[in-house]
Amino acid sequence: MKAGSLRSKLLLVFLLLGNLGSGSAQEAPGVFDNWGSWRGAENWLQFHLNKLAFEHLERRRQAIEALQTSEDWKKRQQIVRDKLAQLLGPFPEKTPLNARVTATHQKEGYRVENIIFESMPNFHVTGSLFIPDGLDGKAPAILNVIGHTGIAYRSHSYQHLILNLVHKGFIVFAIDPIGQGERLQYYSPEREESLVGGSTTEHSYLGRQCFLTGTSAARYFTWDGIRALDYLESRPEVDPERLGVTGISGGGTQTSYIAAVDQRVRAAAPANYICGFHRLFESIGPQDAEQNFFAGVANGIDHADFLEARAPRPTLVVATTRDFFSIQGARETVAEASKAFEALGELDHLVIVEDDYGHGYTVKTREAIYAFFQEHLMNPGDPTDHEVKYLKMPELQISETGQLIGSIDGETVFSLNKRYADDLIRQLEASRAQVSNHLSRVRDTAVEMAGVKAPPDVEPPVFRGRYPREGYDLELYGLKAEGPTTLPVYLLKPSEGVTGSALLLDSGGKSAALNSSLAAELVGRGYLTLIPDLSGMGELGQVSNAVSFIGVQVGRSVVGIRASEILTCIRFLQQQSDSEIVGLARGGVGTSLLHAALLEPSVQTIILIDSPVSYRSMVESRFYRISFADVVPGALTAYDLPDLKAALAPRTILMINPVNALLNPASDALLKRDLEFVREAFKGTGSPDSFSVHQWQSEEQIGRFVRSVLDR
Repeated sequence: MKAGSLRSKLLLVFLLLGNLGSGSAQEAPGVFDNWGSWRGAENWLQFHLNKLAFEHLERRRQAIEALQTSEDWKKRQQIVRDKLAQLLGPFPEKTPLNARVTATHQKEGYRVENIIFESMPNFHVTGSLFIPDGLDGKAPAILNVIGHTGIAYRSHSYQHLILNLVHKGFIVFAIDPIGQGERLQYYSPEREESLVGGSTTEHSYLGRQCFLTGTSAARYFTWDGIRALDYLESRPEVDPERLGVTGISGGGTQTSYIAAVDQRVRAAAPANYICGFHRLFESIGPQDAEQNFFAGVANGIDHADFLEARAPRPTLVVATTRDFFSIQGARETVAEASKAFEALGELDHLVIVEDDYGHGYTVKTREAIYAFFQEHLMNPGDPTDHEVKYLKMPELQISETGQLIGSIDGETVFSLNKRYADDLIRQLEASRAQVSNHLSRVRDTAVEMAGVKAPPDVEPPVFRGRYPREGYDLELYGLKAEGPTTLPVYLLKPSEGVTGSALLLDSGGKSAALNSSLAAELVGRGYLTLIPDLSGMGELGQVSNAVSFIGVQVGRSVVGIRASEILTCIRFLQQQSDSEIVGLARGGVGTSLLHAALLEPSVQTIILIDSPVSYRSMVESRFYRISFADVVPGALTAYDLPDLKAALAPRTILMINPVNALLNPASDALLKRDLEFVREAFKGTGSPDSFSVHQWQSEEQIGRFVRSVLDR
């Protein structure tokens, strides 16, 4: 764009402003105030994603309804197993377990061996093997995977189940899940705690990095369980034909995965988890990262598939009526899966046991678990639940310090995922060597992977009132967007005539943008200024883990949805003018602007303030602060943020104060490494000056620079 042309053009300026500071702040009216049909707007994003999920699940239901014969179900089982291998994988090759016993304690009627093994090279799993005294030959063994308790199986609730099983003649191997027990992934020996939070926080923190590489935390949890079964098979006391697995809550999740993919599991008893995604999403929503697959629902996977993939091997579903995992969903899931067990000739091999309780074990459910394993692992006896004498914490300490970090210099999920990401980056760099072909693929792939959709026809906006202010009138509108969403927007009309148009965005919502210094500058210089909230901003609520993980499951990122909403805003302004567009974004919303610009050639100038340099920096940093709302799951399998910028050449792109994964100023080394390809792409189009990076220390400097760009 030539100098001097912008002021005579329609300028669409995208601003995601932190606290740019202004004069005296004025109270901003709510667009949705006193408008009944717009109540509950903070839930619209989740409702929309739920609807997309339910559409996938309805297609799955129709496919299940068509299954009639045993051959139909066997074909379905193979489809599910192949999909699970894809969604949970790629599983690594099996390598030596290098198991070792760190301590042995003889107790009354059994002994405990504390064990460390490697599920992958130098990736250590801690656990305790409980072996009954007086075994006569090989005995059945049960893998106990644990729910979201920080101390894992050392909790009395878990010990109660374990020791009852041991006293009934079962060998039990209890292992620490990732992020729990002695396997905290972000443990600080100096502070003696996780640096990011509790177990579910750890799971989602590392899981978000896994999603960026197109994998999931579930892969690591499941593989640990598979290798734990390998360890049990290696023990001379264990009968490999009589293996079981059980766990509650997050352990129920792990049980479902392991038993679905590992044919050695003769009997499985997932507790307080199975409920179906439809009931889960419409109630508490998806839980932490390992309980979600990358595009799992989009691939037609539901909880019933974990049971049906096992049919007709014995399976017990444990549920409680007051659990936050829906009892209605548990019943419906078992009812569907029963059709598979019946078709395969063993209807009585799928059983559900219920009790009236919240989230946890009861005497009734524990006794059902004992009786189930006694029957199907051929170890008959009395299923009565007994009081037990719990072990003390030191007796179940496995590593030297009580945490692997600080005891063993081993791998973490972060380091393993980083290595996997390194391979993806190498593939990206190889693809970039063929610049034209690579960027052509990026334009299509990024839109598809993010889930950017062309906006619906722009409906007439709903006018909500006018507020005269000094130098401009503030008008309020509701602008219909995708799904149930109406975008609440402010329109600032300069009093002295219009010289251009602008659209301002703020991660804190339109109210913050309204009182920013740049908003005042724009309207003061004659720009017709539109300020909307996008999904997860301002009057449209926030983006929770649950909401973003539904997006992961259905293949629609928040980035893509916001990009579609940006396109809706563009269409709205294009009804007033067909001139060129300038886009300016501050912070993570710049990722949505870049994706939107791929579909909107009228966006000719983009200014990014405080925007992340790359997704690569997020997977390479053990700690990060980039919001998952600004991340496209799976992106690194095909592109990164620099590729988007390169794909937009020769348009003008200016970066001001780019940031790293911790949202701190990006180093010169990071900028050189991740932006060199962008610079080369712009050179290749004959417009090397159209891409530039600037560092300004103060908001006043930023304001002066932006004004200078607009005055060209």
